[in-house]
Amino acid sequence: MWNEAIKAGGVAVITGGASGVGFAMAQECAARGLKLVLADVSESALADAAQELSLKGADIRCVTTDVSDAEAVRALADTAFDIGPVAVLMNNAGIAPPTKAWENADNWRRLMEVNLFGPLNGVQAFVPRMIDAGWPAVVINTGSKQGITTPPGNAGYNVSKASVKAMTEMLAHELREAKAPVSAHLFVPGFTYTGMIASFLPEKPAAAWTSGETVSHLVARLEQDDFYILCPDNEVTPEIDARRVAWAAQDIVQNRPALSRWHPDHAESFAAFEKSGRAGEGT
Repeated sequence: MWNEAIKAGGVAVITGGASGVGFAMAQECAARGLKLVLADVSESALADAAQELSLKGADIRCVTTDVSDAEAVRALADTAFDIGPVAVLMNNAGIAPPTKAWENADNWRRLMEVNLFGPLNGVQAFVPRMIDAGWPAVVINTGSKQGITTPPGNAGYNVSKASVKAMTEMLAHELREAKAPVSAHLFVPGFTYTGMIASFLPEKPAAAWTSGETVSHLVARLEQDDFYILCPDNEVTPEIDARRVAWAAQDIVQNRPALSRWHPDHAESFAAFEKSGRAGEGT
């Protein structure tokens, strides 16, 4: 649906749009002739983004928005549809405060409010109106590989992004069954050098992609109407991603210990499997 949506024109709405991947996507959409509505919690970052994009000729509106607030997201939708039909909705805003399974309850709640209910608020505020408009359109929800292979480190973040994956799969199915002129896509960046990472790594690591590279990959896959859009980086190839996803799924099929990729009894088997390239097999 991406090609039809871009050809038809309209409005691109991007949450978390003032920096990083969201801002790179805003640049991409503006270059393709779409009007922009950028949402972010940072008013100053939005002002900077608007200034830069306006200098390049973009037609842009900025709305300070906390995506966890359903009423605020509905107001964002009102602003966008007053401008024109929404062709692109990118639910991209996210946070990553630390959590453990038995600790940081407040962080858990905030993670779910922003990372899951943020996209859900976007879907519920925008998608019915996108369907009613009869306009070709796409919904892009930003997930994470941590929501697919769930590596140790931040339990709450993993759960929030796993929830986004499941919700977006349901959305894609329901849109297809309804024969709606709207498609849904799960966007899963690889290691991307964003402002969040720059705050503790002043120089871009060699392994990381820029936000622009990540968005270029996203758009190329949207042009193929792909649903699952896992992005590689300068260290992790699509083949490595496939092996890691396959191993994680086979934990269930083979009744291995949870997260066996990081379990000492399975470390050697996983290393051999990852190296072998047999993404459809397990040991």
